[in-house]
Amino acid sequence: MTLLDGSVAPPDGEGSVQVALDPADEIKGAKVFAVYGKGGIGKSTTSSNLSAAFSKLGHRVLQIGCDPKHDSTFTLTKKMMPTVIDVLEEVDFHSEELRVEDFMFEGYNGVMCVEAGGPPAGTGCGGYVVGQTVKLLKQHHLLEDTDVVIFDVLGDVVCGGFAAPLQHADHAIVVAANDFDSIFAMNRIVAAINAKAKNYNVKLAGVVANRSAATDEIDRFADAIGMRRLAHFADLDAIRRSRLKKCTLFEMEDSPDVIKAREEYMNLARTLWNGVEPLTASPMKDRDIFEFLGFE
Repeated sequence: MTLLDGSVAPPDGEGSVQVALDPADEIKGAKVFAVYGKGGIGKSTTSSNLSAAFSKLGHRVLQIGCDPKHDSTFTLTKKMMPTVIDVLEEVDFHSEELRVEDFMFEGYNGVMCVEAGGPPAGTGCGGYVVGQTVKLLKQHHLLEDTDVVIFDVLGDVVCGGFAAPLQHADHAIVVAANDFDSIFAMNRIVAAINAKAKNYNVKLAGVVANRSAATDEIDRFADAIGMRRLAHFADLDAIRRSRLKKCTLFEMEDSPDVIKAREEYMNLARTLWNGVEPLTASPMKDRDIFEFLGFE
């Protein structure tokens, strides 16, 4: 693999067949975060509320949904948006025929929203979709006036395509609940981040505990592999209702729980904007994590 400086480096992990990022597609100027986690753990809710929090701090924010079901940004825009792949297909992939308003939509408090979409089931690669989206954004000069870019990435990392946003990100954030399945997925995601960090600038920022009354198992695992917990969001009915109402927590009626969650998102945004020390976590082998978790 050829790096951005022209030197040759080993692939992103054993057996990797990944293609190096084209230097022309590098995102410059903005702070870029990629949000990962087990499917259904609340990545889109976390990403959208974090985008809203960044915007509340006065930053210009772009959220990119990287899931074929394209539901990352609907709490910001109040609608299901067409995907980049959908609109490219309509013009036979002649991107020069597209207008910005065909694929980018303004959401809550000025957050700009894009849904990358994905190839039809069983065909293509999610990494190609991410690459085409970034190229389109750069072609229209849409990254030049952006302070923060958040990639909201689908489910578990099972192939290099799902890890493609890590080529663009400065920091990766993992969302996990205080249970075996999401911590097991987090362990594999950390391994993917470490693989990409060999050849790209991405670093592990830490874990966001979500939908959990307690964080004891997350904290125990994080301590064991060298991670940190960045924030904690309890399993609140208000968060569930915000999805049904198609809005962020910042638009929900005030209550002690909602106010506390908003403050936690604002604190998370401040922490990430100010910068976190990169982590060098060491994920466990599958057998080891099975033995580590679930015993009292």
